[in-house]
Amino acid sequence: MKKVKFTLMVIVLVTGGVSSAKYSGGTGEPNDPYRIATPEDLNDIGNHVEDFNKCFVMVSDINLAGYAGQRFNIIGEDFQDPFTGIFDGNDRTISNFCWSLQSSYGQYIGIFGVLDGWAVVQNLHMENVDVNALPSSDFVGPVVGFNYIGRVINCSASGRMHGYNDLGGLVGRNEKHVIDCWADVDVFGAHRASGGLIGANVLGTVLNSHSLGDVCGLDFVGGLVGTTCGGRVEDSWAVGSITGAKRVGGFGGDVGGPVRRCWAKCEVEGIQHVGGLAGYNWSRNVISGSYAISSVRGDSQVGGLAGTASTDSSTDYCYAAGPVDGNSYTGGFVGYDRGVAYIACFWDTDVNPDVNGIGNTNDPNVIGKTTAEMMTESAFTDAGWDFVEVWDIGENQTYPFLRVHSAGDLNHSGLVD
Repeated sequence: MKKVKFTLMVIVLVTGGVSSAKYSGGTGEPNDPYRIATPEDLNDIGNHVEDFNKCFVMVSDINLAGYAGQRFNIIGEDFQDPFTGIFDGNDRTISNFCWSLQSSYGQYIGIFGVLDGWAVVQNLHMENVDVNALPSSDFVGPVVGFNYIGRVINCSASGRMHGYNDLGGLVGRNEKHVIDCWADVDVFGAHRASGGLIGANVLGTVLNSHSLGDVCGLDFVGGLVGTTCGGRVEDSWAVGSITGAKRVGGFGGDVGGPVRRCWAKCEVEGIQHVGGLAGYNWSRNVISGSYAISSVRGDSQVGGLAGTASTDSSTDYCYAAGPVDGNSYTGGFVGYDRGVAYIACFWDTDVNPDVNGIGNTNDPNVIGKTTAEMMTESAFTDAGWDFVEVWDIGENQTYPFLRVHSAGDLNHSGLVD
């Protein structure tokens, strides 16, 4: 009799332990993160607000095809209950995130709705994204809708997105850090701030990131970022077809934060404030060490690098080498200048023989060169360009391009040795 009781006790204890386990194992602590192995695991996180500050790791690829419409539970769906933990995708892939708006308005749409409290989402890759957040929505991105105080690191996405405001191929709105990320997402925005990687970058930092998708929107449309206000974007690039109405740029549509060592090679088309790199460069902003080889078409204020450059902004050590086509205020480098300080900037006079460097004025520091001249290092080093740490060139073969690793970074660690 005692033996039977002991056996039953063991069975009860074991059964109780199994039933209380969450997801596919783990405790959610840093040294024992919750393991996410199935679509059901990933979807279940959204049911447990108490776990939004915990640690997670994906241990297998996940196919969300069974969670179309609004069946998927967005993790941290608003500012009342944001995600503040750590989610490590472990370089696994989430495929077929198909989400559609089923009411007149939605916001904070993505796998993660809102990141706060220095949350981290890293090493996560998404394929075949299909999001339709029309007719009206704010803060829409496949990985994160609104990155308020979080870090998005080494993440990517491919697919297509439809939305209204603050729509990005990876993150809808970024206010903190996006690092080493990329997107190949076709973005279709119905109103403002549509970007190939980020819709709106507000006081955020974007580093070492790029976009490959086509972007179509109304105003503030950019190949990498629709609009950037404060913060900074560095060592990043964009290619694709970029189409909009006002403030349309191959890299950024509305640029109000420093852009350094960035480039765009896009087909850009808009109506007003249309540029190969920046549609509209804000007052007191800096664009430095960057270039555009974009074809640019528009009606007014159309430029190879920037459509409009505003008061007290500065542009230094930049060039433009793509064809421009506009009806008024069209320039090989800048369409309309409102009072900019230039240092050693260049544009290709063979590509654009019928326009000036600046559409409404002249500046001795915006220098026209032939294609052959712009493919020689001396044309730039004579003007003080750094061809040791920043720039390189295929002599007589290419325009200057940015070094992936500076000459002093012998082990490619990101630091000069």
